[in-house]
Amino acid sequence: MSVMNGGASPREARKAHASMAFVQLIHGGYHVITKVALNVGVNQFVFCVFRDLIALSLLAPVAYVHEKSIRPPMTKRLLLSFFFLGLTGIFASQLLFLIGLGYTNPTYAAVIQPSIPVFTFLLAVMMGAERVNLLRSEGLAKVGGTLICVSGAILMVLFRGPALLGQMDEDFAAQNDISARGQPEGAGWLVSNLLAFGLELWHIGVLCLIGNCMCMATFLVIQAPVLAKYPANISVIALSYFFGAVFMVATALLTMNESTDWSLTRSELFAVLYAVSLLWMLNYLESYKLWKSISWYGLI
Repeated sequence: MSVMNGGASPREARKAHASMAFVQLIHGGYHVITKVALNVGVNQFVFCVFRDLIALSLLAPVAYVHEKSIRPPMTKRLLLSFFFLGLTGIFASQLLFLIGLGYTNPTYAAVIQPSIPVFTFLLAVMMGAERVNLLRSEGLAKVGGTLICVSGAILMVLFRGPALLGQMDEDFAAQNDISARGQPEGAGWLVSNLLAFGLELWHIGVLCLIGNCMCMATFLVIQAPVLAKYPANISVIALSYFFGAVFMVATALLTMNESTDWSLTRSELFAVLYAVSLLWMLNYLESYKLWKSISWYGLI
């Protein structure tokens, strides 16, 4: 991770690190609350649609008012970049995370998230945005750390330890039956084919979580050059949510047949509001604050 220090004071740097730590704390609560909603049987598309639309309705006015004077004109290249930002960072990453969380647990979902910088580094190297000098200790450390993290991710896919408390198999099977009811039809078809190859639901869940991390890494790699050309940070996130919401709504309308799926219980609605107000909004707005205070520029 590279941070370009723009002459910020130590006090501002401490605030920035405290903000990042607080955001990670909120992430932990999001994993648990969302898992509870999935266990109730919430439809994953409905969950994402409500979350994205609410987040977009909050982000768009803020971006329009606060960045009206600094927002550069839109070009076809930028529009294509926002298209892929919404596809990877909003649409694909959210669905893969929910499917993976439904088949695993909040602990696994949280533990695997630190692999996002690893995948970001790999993609940045392949795209030429990051250079590695194997003749220097820094380059060897990057490569060594990447290999260790990738090995850990593979171990999580292949190995599942014994339950220390409770009856893991019975509880896990019951939760999977409920979570499967809220899955989109396409995901159910994909899971069935993977099960035919001998994989267990737990392994499929971990693979989906790894896919979520890879999508977020792609989002970050694409976002870095976009921010250089389009330095309106909140507008970048709002436009990404716009395209992500378009993908999510269109896919939900094409795959969902039951109108009752669009109704949310009180716990499901709370999970959606938590995801919007205390996770995504706080996460991205804190990132905007970091860019302002210590010239934060991506995670590459």
